[in-house]
Amino acid sequence: MTSPTDILAAKPSRRAMLTALAGAVALPLVPKVFAQPPGAPTGPISPDPEPRDWSGQTPVRYPDPDVITLDPRFRRCTQFNTPIMRLHTGTLWAEGPAWNGVGRYMVWSDIPNNAQMRYIDDDARVTLFRSPTNNSNGNTFDYQGRQLSAEHLGRRVVRYEVDGSTTVIADSYNGKRLNSPNDLVVHPDGSIWFTDPSFGIRAIYEGTVSESETKEAVYRVDGQTGEIALVTDEVGMPNGLCFSPDYKLLYVADSGQMKMWDVDGARLRNGRTFATLSMPGGGPSSADGIRCDALGNVWCGARPGVQVVAPDGVTIGMIRLPEVCANICFGGVKRNRLFMVASQSLYAIYLATTGAHIC
Repeated sequence: MTSPTDILAAKPSRRAMLTALAGAVALPLVPKVFAQPPGAPTGPISPDPEPRDWSGQTPVRYPDPDVITLDPRFRRCTQFNTPIMRLHTGTLWAEGPAWNGVGRYMVWSDIPNNAQMRYIDDDARVTLFRSPTNNSNGNTFDYQGRQLSAEHLGRRVVRYEVDGSTTVIADSYNGKRLNSPNDLVVHPDGSIWFTDPSFGIRAIYEGTVSESETKEAVYRVDGQTGEIALVTDEVGMPNGLCFSPDYKLLYVADSGQMKMWDVDGARLRNGRTFATLSMPGGGPSSADGIRCDALGNVWCGARPGVQVVAPDGVTIGMIRLPEVCANICFGGVKRNRLFMVASQSLYAIYLATTGAHIC
């Protein structure tokens, strides 16, 4: 007769039972789960945006599927519960957005139509702002609230005064005409920095056909004396430019590369490559207009829409658009709204970060 003690001694332990079961049946391994940032891609990324009704009549499920996180650092920039919106369409080649904080409007250029458009924030109305504009490209506002524009046809940088007159800021260097000023930014010391590629003198669509008299370069105009100085010609076709949040670095989009320099007063030094952009799935991309946010990230108008590059040169996120995005700016009352001018249309999205500078 078997005693209770013998029964207990013969009963296998729970560990032994599990070991035996595992030997008989191959148990599936449970993978370790890592927290993924919202919108993180789970496979190959397509450069094409998700199909949607851009009229806004059909809601978009959050998070917006075309806001793509490539690096967890991008989570600090994005707002989960907001969509990309198309605010206007009807331009030919949209460029140069700039936010006016006092007027609460955003102005941008339609270069082939020789016009500047205005988006008014309080009622989301779009109006013709200025025409003709000498095929203006880049725009910005100075610390006195005056608009500055880079003209292709005029081959100059101008400022619109409060009385409606126009002041020429720069149209030549060492007695030779500029090519076609493209983009411009202002510094707190009152200086104006701008790029001068030859895009606007290559065809009549966005300017005129003319011979180049000076090498493509980046210039600085002194805010006190008005003296124009060439700060670097170590560029191929300089396009967009922006300062880092502390104004210690200058970034320039140049012929498919992003370059950077240390700002040493009125001069630049230590030029080097900042980043080289690429398309999802491979293939080159290039930045047009660029602006910096308060975190030091550089936001670029670049296929497949907007690409965002961290201070270490790593692309951390992107926004896919159905059109080629040329340029961007930060605006809105809190400067946390990204305006994106893309070919025929104006798009916008709210962010969790803000622009580093006034526009």
